[in-house]
Amino acid sequence: MPTSREWHLTARPQGWPVPGDFALAEAETPEPGPGQVLVRNLYLSVDPYMRGRMNDAKSYAAPYALGEPMLGAAVGRVVASAADGIAVGDHLLHGLGWREYALVDAAHTVPVDPEAAPLPAYLGVLGMTGLTAYAGVLRVARLAEGETVFVSGAAGAVGSQAGQIARLKGASRVIGSAGSDEKVALLLDEYGFDAAFNYKKAPVAEQLRAAAPDGIDVYFDNVGGDHLEAAIGALRVHGRAALCGAIAQYNATEPQPGPRNLALLIGKRASLNGFLVGDHQDLRPEFVREVGGWLRDGSLRYQDTVVTGIEHTLDAFLGLLRGDNTGKMIVALPE
Repeated sequence: MPTSREWHLTARPQGWPVPGDFALAEAETPEPGPGQVLVRNLYLSVDPYMRGRMNDAKSYAAPYALGEPMLGAAVGRVVASAADGIAVGDHLLHGLGWREYALVDAAHTVPVDPEAAPLPAYLGVLGMTGLTAYAGVLRVARLAEGETVFVSGAAGAVGSQAGQIARLKGASRVIGSAGSDEKVALLLDEYGFDAAFNYKKAPVAEQLRAAAPDGIDVYFDNVGGDHLEAAIGALRVHGRAALCGAIAQYNATEPQPGPRNLALLIGKRASLNGFLVGDHQDLRPEFVREVGGWLRDGSLRYQDTVVTGIEHTLDAFLGLLRGDNTGKMIVALPE
């Protein structure tokens, strides 16, 4: 059996992760036992939530174990199988990324079809990030036709899809924030946002007021911090915020202050709703059917940022935290 390179967490990051917190190790790949398959990973996902799993703290997902392979979504090709119904050459989605080869229980895999969509799409636009956007906009925020929507981190994998889904579902105005002029142009010219701004150029609240002088009905939050405070200020009566992420504070070493204007929610009868995509898996068939149709007819567009080589997985993750990516950050592992 081939050897496999795999990333281990070797120390709990204090603030921003640094290369010394990780190690690229080499391990033997065992033969599959009954009900197992050995997968040669072809594409790995790196995602902001992984930063939280590096802390030894209680959360919705168990912390990464020190000295053990890290975890994340991956798509790969089966190279050995001891599972009924799965053959060598089949392609699977599973949760044992950050490594070249993964020994996976077949029950914890999802078949994917490279003829129906490019394999990286099952990690992004048709995967967890896409379903996050779909569930957040339609179920958590309960978007209604004619409403105004604001999306923070709108050029990222989730945000870019959230804004487009809102537009396709009848929002009257979709506004996005991003961290560069190039990303702002992408939102306006490629993804069909009605307005967008570079949050690094002026206070978010000021730019949001200019883009939505009459306020917003829905806020899709990927950032937290000053974006959340600005959105609360802009919410109309009965406005809703779907809280997906708070990347602005993931690497903070001290507790971060909450929005200073929470009292506004009372008079506005507005709501902030945190959510996890894992609670909305029942939407997957509907999501795949509807988003797949939008992809086929060109109504919904996406971009991936692809980094090549297992040795560059950590670089991709750190770049994601800095906002270097446009759309989904994916690591390709050529065979």
